[in-house]
Amino acid sequence: MKTVMEVAIKPALARLPSKMDTAAARVMLLAIGLQESRFQHRRQIDGPARGFWQFEQGGGVRGVLTHAASAALARQVCEARDVSPAATAVYGRLENDDVLAAVFARLLLWTDAARLPAVGDMEDAWALYLRTWRPGKPHPTTWPALYARAVAEIQS
Repeated sequence: MKTVMEVAIKPALARLPSKMDTAAARVMLLAIGLQESRFQHRRQIDGPARGFWQFEQGGGVRGVLTHAASAALARQVCEARDVSPAATAVYGRLENDDVLAAVFARLLLWTDAARLPAVGDMEDAWALYLRTWRPGKPHPTTWPALYARAVAEIQS
């Protein structure tokens, strides 16, 4: 069985500038996906978010589509994935297009002014997750194990 790294994250990073594909980015994408959905739920349980990274239409989707740092890249990837670069269209596609979902997750991280935390810096990674995803009900108790799992996968 192929992993989310093989079917979503690597193909997503291949559609973006090479400087966006780093070990730190891969760790963050894995850790946040694990935190948000455990890579089991493409539709939020009792909520509006979609995709493994749990994007909301008026939040992360709109943010990535309109932020100066990500808008042009988001439009290019939308064109390549044959989806209109509009919040409604992207949101509707995230549930079934894991590559698009991973691209939007990476682009949301790209919109943050700070550098990505170094691999292994769990505290700064948590702070970045909180700043960019702004979870309504954060679960800090699950983050350490999930982050460690993401680091282990990247380092293996």
